[in-house]
Amino acid sequence: MTIKSLFSMLRLSILVLCSWQIQFASAKTKDQEQAAIIETLNLYFQGTSYNQPDVIKQAFSDTAILNLQKKDDPNWIVPAAEYISWFEGQIEGQYNGRIGEILAIDIVGNIATAKAEILYPERNLRLIDIFLLKKLDDRWQIISKAATRTEEKRNGKRILFIVSSAQFHGDSDLATGVSFSELVNAYHTFEQGGYNVDFVSTQGGSIPLAYINTSNPLHRQYIYDQDFMFALANTKHPQDINPEDYAAVHYVGGGNAIYEVAENQTLQDISMAIYQKHKGIVSSVCHGTAGIVNLKLDDGSYLVKGKRISGYPDEYERIRASYYSHFPFSIEQLIEQRGGEFLYGGRHEAYVEVDGRIVTGTNYQSSKVVAEKIMAILDKAMN
Repeated sequence: MTIKSLFSMLRLSILVLCSWQIQFASAKTKDQEQAAIIETLNLYFQGTSYNQPDVIKQAFSDTAILNLQKKDDPNWIVPAAEYISWFEGQIEGQYNGRIGEILAIDIVGNIATAKAEILYPERNLRLIDIFLLKKLDDRWQIISKAATRTEEKRNGKRILFIVSSAQFHGDSDLATGVSFSELVNAYHTFEQGGYNVDFVSTQGGSIPLAYINTSNPLHRQYIYDQDFMFALANTKHPQDINPEDYAAVHYVGGGNAIYEVAENQTLQDISMAIYQKHKGIVSSVCHGTAGIVNLKLDDGSYLVKGKRISGYPDEYERIRASYYSHFPFSIEQLIEQRGGEFLYGGRHEAYVEVDGRIVTGTNYQSSKVVAEKIMAILDKAMN
């Protein structure tokens, strides 16, 4: 190899390294800006939900304009100062039933758009807010907002999907991820039933996805759904979860569900607070059942003890395949060691076990049925 060739290779390596460093720095900066925008939107949510005008004011620029609508005016222009005044005279700090959730954020330089869902369950009202934000005086501020009502009904109840962030089987280079079928089958069912879904992962942020089939109509619907994919790219961190906000937890499967979840103490605490303190539901499907094997009640006994539990059985695993050698445990065997009765259905058939407030399914075909069973229990409790 000539000296000229060596210099060419060295120059190429430096260019690649510099490009990677620039991309990494850019991604890090974008994450920081997104976090700052979320902080601004949370001020808006907190202030409007708890009648705190001073908090709302922190979210808006002084010259912000809101484009709203009312019966006799579809293009009702309201200055931010007037909008903020609507919350004056109320009991400050008292919750007014308003629920806000970020659906999407898009950042370009020093401007950004954001979309949020606003629910008033008692009024059977759902609004969509679209924000335009700009970075002014080194902080993100809302400079305009438009809102509209939607026909979709929401009951205000939230379901927490628990997923793994693991990208590989153990320490190998064998890729794995969250089952897209299990995500969309359950998510769609809950959405159609009027429930909202949040996602929490072991590490927060984006999660790896597996088994995506764009020939499947439901897969195709959600892979191009910007709000859904934004949620999967920005899953919540376990430390950010407030258990009292949720009526049920649902452990989603996929090859990575057997890693990181079962041993995560924060996720265990969240699930058991929802189940014991708030009388909620613990559910899982397929390999997601790995996430519940270590859950313990306040008396120290395992949650699954004496319970009928389903999940992906050893019989259906490809035990000679490379991936299986990295599994830290057998779901079926550990459930039985913990005192549970492990049950499952046909390989490609939906099968669900309901034992009190524990709902579990065998495979991805069971995801829809698991969601339906959860909603049936919750709907009965509300009536």
